[in-house]
Amino acid sequence: MEQRVIDTLRRVFELNGFIGIETRAVEQGSSLLKKGETSKEIYLLSRLQEVGQENDTPIEDRLGLHFDLTVPLSRYVVEHSGDLAFPFKRWQIQKVWRGERPQEGRFREFVQADIDVVGNGDLPEHYEVELPLVMVSALEQLRAYGLPKATVHANNRKLSEGFYRGLGLSDVEGVLREIDKLDKIGADEVAKLLVETCGADEAQARACLELAELTAADGKELSSKFDALCEAHGIAADSEAYQLARQGLDTLAMIVDEAARIRPGAVIADLKIARGLDYYTGSVYETFLDGAASLGSICSGGRYDNLASQGSRKYPGVGLSIGLSRLVSYMLHSAGAHASRVSPASVLVAVWDEEDRPASNLIANALRARGIAADVAPTAAKLGKQIKYADKLGIPYVWFPADKAGEGAGDEVKNIVTGEQTAADAQSWEPDTVYAQQTVEI
Repeated sequence: MEQRVIDTLRRVFELNGFIGIETRAVEQGSSLLKKGETSKEIYLLSRLQEVGQENDTPIEDRLGLHFDLTVPLSRYVVEHSGDLAFPFKRWQIQKVWRGERPQEGRFREFVQADIDVVGNGDLPEHYEVELPLVMVSALEQLRAYGLPKATVHANNRKLSEGFYRGLGLSDVEGVLREIDKLDKIGADEVAKLLVETCGADEAQARACLELAELTAADGKELSSKFDALCEAHGIAADSEAYQLARQGLDTLAMIVDEAARIRPGAVIADLKIARGLDYYTGSVYETFLDGAASLGSICSGGRYDNLASQGSRKYPGVGLSIGLSRLVSYMLHSAGAHASRVSPASVLVAVWDEEDRPASNLIANALRARGIAADVAPTAAKLGKQIKYADKLGIPYVWFPADKAGEGAGDEVKNIVTGEQTAADAQSWEPDTVYAQQTVEI
């Protein structure tokens, strides 16, 4: 199933002009720490000779396994900036490692699937509409395997930051981190944390929660409700805080309205989306599946303007990431998908006895030359055992070579799913489409 999902995502990404890359698994600690409060997630590496002496070396100077694919992308862009055409659109599907407690849907080693667009100096806002729509399109293709409908929930960090500053709060990053916990611990607990850890009073904490609860069907309604909220809490329209918030609001309204013209309902404004990492500077996204609230977000990301730089030159970007292993786990256990094939072969060529193995190999090679995946039985066991072997691997056809298929008979092939057996020629036979298109399952 995982390979099928990977193939589907890659196909959609490339259909939209994204270029595939691969980056090394090991990064310098200083690069890994660019994303903010992530040191507890990083698996650091040590040579055997260094065991016991690790504390003598700062994390920034050590090597570690990458915990996402965006930080390595920033290094890749800087190193290859002279060779890349900007805006650089890339997809990347690789393993990542995180030091978190394993549980259902969460792994220490897993596959992540990313798309990003990185600009040179600047990056047009229209990419902040394009990327969530590409992801929705990719996830839509997976509905054939039982995945529910996906919706992207969008917010903007400038909108949130401006509002918080307008309330008189200075620990913006702290407020964002606590608001990001709303779905996990609820409004009452978040309000307590805002007071205890972010210096907010009860009125300020309540206002932050009011912003998080704000919803709207379109950009115009969003703007109207936000202005009313600012007025209610004394945030003046001519203040710097309001102007910052307004920048984010205008971008968010544009994203929601433009996305609605292309794919209605695919992207909605949701002001409780915070993405509590200081890595993001503008739009932020979380993606949820209908009827799967307990799963949480399956795809997240946002706009980042300061992650990659080279001297005075900045490489702003916007990206989205799917925890692919987590998604596949959900599909197998909850969404009705199932693993039906072990082998990618469509045909198992039987072997009557070891002396006839060369003839079976010739048949298999003829089928492979025509693009039909074929395997040859590992031993010249009884025919029933060879058929059982094919069935265990999910191979739907068993091919019987002519010389031992019966007096005067030519080659025959048996569909062990339907039981049908027919005459066949390796130069012209084709499997039924339903079996030919099945792919290997892990």
